[in-house]
Amino acid sequence: MKCEICNDKIEETFFGKIKGTYVKGKTICSNCQKKQAAEKA
Repeated sequence: MKCEICNDKIEETFFGKIKGTYVKGKTICSNCQKKQAAEKA
């Protein structure tokens, strides 16, 4: 699975869950999530 913002591969846990989040229907990586949180602050 790839991030819909930066197109980097999203890491997965041992059980196949993503190490990212779903925001407004988009799948984004943790790095992009941190960038968006910083922009809002």
